[in-house]
This record gives sequence, structure tokens and C-alpha cells, in this order.
Amino acid sequence: MTNLTLALDVMGGDHGPHVTVPAALQALTIQPNLNLILVGDKTKIEPLLQSAEPSQLARIELVHTTEMVQMNDRPIHALRRYKQSSMRLAIEAVREGKADACVSAGNTGALMALAKVLLKTLPGVDRPALVSSLPTSKGNPSYLLDLGANVACDAEALFQFAVMGSVLFETVEKRQRPRVALLNVGNEEIKGNDNVQQAAQYLQDTPQLNYVGYIEGDEIYTGNVDVIVCDGFVGNITLKTSEGIARLLVHQLKKGLTEGFIVRFLARLIAPRIQKVLSQMNPDQYNGASLIGLRGIVVKSHGNADQEAYLQAICLAVTEAQRRLPEMIKDRLESILLDINS
Repeated sequence: MTNLTLALDVMGGDHGPHVTVPAALQALTIQPNLNLILVGDKTKIEPLLQSAEPSQLARIELVHTTEMVQMNDRPIHALRRYKQSSMRLAIEAVREGKADACVSAGNTGALMALAKVLLKTLPGVDRPALVSSLPTSKGNPSYLLDLGANVACDAEALFQFAVMGSVLFETVEKRQRPRVALLNVGNEEIKGNDNVQQAAQYLQDTPQLNYVGYIEGDEIYTGNVDVIVCDGFVGNITLKTSEGIARLLVHQLKKGLTEGFIVRFLARLIAPRIQKVLSQMNPDQYNGASLIGLRGIVVKSHGNADQEAYLQAICLAVTEAQRRLPEMIKDRLESILLDINS
């Protein structure tokens, strides 16, 4: 297996080095061909490396900076004011070929803005999109995009997301002609705003894509479609709502285990099955959203990710780097767009 190097924005997210550094060391343990560039304040990082094995330290490069993008910073400020931020330096490592991918749990808007400016988008792509796989009742994953990189999208952007999502699914899942749907407030053709309806028309006129129509929110986890497209406002709320429901179910299950005998008996009886379902919905298990449409690999972790969740984001970046995802998306995208424009 070829050696890979990832650049980690160690300072990003709600917990910073206390989560990202232990997750990085854990990744080095399970990925023997992985090297890491840790970007951040060395005075905060080095104490957390004291427990590392010499073999792990040999695969770590530390890039020191005290600048970091705050979670409430505007993207334009991240571009103009923080020339030495940990987020920017991690992305620059990808641009300069020092790293095969980068991971950050930091400000989503700033990450997209920096990545778009520094890495540039693929030909035929106007905006990158955040995409992640979701579990379904049929066992096969569905891919949802955009998850928050683009709060407002016109019909052309939604169409491009559909193309990129379809290509991503084919590349990762090794299945041709994935079923593509637009997330909408109803299944009828007359439903939805102008942008959604216009995007639907674009997709209907594109035989290279397997467009199956609209899908409503209660159908997301059925597994009946493979790629679900929406703007970032809708996608982010959808994802966060799903995570909230999963946590509510966990809470209710634990509560049931402390109540009366019959309730406790029934709760314990069904607990294993419920726990299995909830583990599939647990955001820690599918943490990491790919910022696709770029000329390099950027993975966004949840801002409040714990060590296990951040590790999942690192592993996702490793997988995408191994598959050379941008190159594969570029080739398929060019082919589809060529057929569309011919």
C-alpha cells in the first residue's frame, strides 16, 4: 500500500488538540502507511504527544502557528486576516503537494472559502459541496448533499451537485447509474420552489443521470434512492435533526431501563436491536463530510466531534486519498458534461 500524508487542522473544532491529537495518534496506530502533518500551536500539541511511541513520532511533522479561524469568523475574514491560520496552512499543504488530503473540524464557511480559493474547483464545477453517506433501512448507504457549504443554491448548482453526487457514488460504491432524487416538500411535480423545479427539469433532460424524481424527508433513510440533492440550508438542518432524533432515542432507551419492572423488561428485551439501529445513526460512526468538486481532498469533521468521531473523519480522508477521488470525479464529470453539451 502506498504511503499517504494527511494535513490536520489540529486547532479546529470545539475541542481542538485535546481531541484531534489523540485521534491522530490512534490513526497512526491503525494506518501503518500513514504520515501526518499536524498544524497548530506546538505549545498545546507537544504535551499531548508525550505518550506517543517513537515509531509514531517519526511519522509526524509539526507545523507551528498560533493563528486559528474561530467558529464565528466570517469566511471573508478567514481569507483576508488569517494568512497563517492552522486551517489555511493545512489546505496549502494539499495545494503544494505535501499532503494528499486535509481534515478540519473548524468553521465550515471558512473551510469552503479557503479550499475553493486555494485548491480551485474541478472543470465544470462552480461550487464545492459537502456530502456524507447516511445509513438506510436496506443496508445500502445514501449520499446527501449539500450539507451546509452552500446555504442558497440556484438550479444550476443543484444540477451540478446531482452530477457530482452520482459520480461520487459510482466511484465509492462501485455501482453504476445510482438513483438520484431531489429533496422536496412533496412528490408531485408541482411541488417545490422555482430552483428545485428548474433543477428537476435539467435532470429530466439528462439521460446520463438516473433521475427518479422528488423525495420527501421521511424517505431519506429508506434506501430507495442513492443520491439525495438539496441546498445547504435544507441539508444541514436535515442532518442535524437526524442526529438529534438519534440522541433522543438513546436517551429514551436509557430512561426506560430505570423505570418499572415491565418497562425495564421490555426495554432490555429490545435494547440490543435498538442499539444496533442507533449505532448506525450515531453521527460518530459516519463523521466526516467530503468537500467534493475541488482539485484536492478536503474532509470536514463535526465541530463537536470527540476522539472516535474525529478518527472517522481521518479514515475517510485516507480512503478518498487512496482512491484518488478528485481525479476519478474529474474524469467521469468531464465525460458526463461532454455528453450533455454535445
